[in-house]
Amino acid sequence: MAESTVQQHPLAGWDKPELDLTSAEWQSSSRGLGDVQIAFVEGFIAMRNSRRPESPSLIFTPAEWGAFVSGAREGEFDLT
Repeated sequence: MAESTVQQHPLAGWDKPELDLTSAEWQSSSRGLGDVQIAFVEGFIAMRNSRRPESPSLIFTPAEWGAFVSGAREGEFDLT
């Protein structure tokens, strides 16, 4: 098998810590119908797929989370 020449580099401006999410209190939507869960950890917001909780979580700053939620409320991500 060929050895990979791709190297992993931190993203420019990446200032988010490695958060310990093992004791995070994950929350689903109020109806529990979604596949997404969020947790508030150390001043950040973590988001994961509830069907695959072992998968990597997305980490947002409060400003990023606010922009995401505002965009979702305004229909920015609607695919229809």
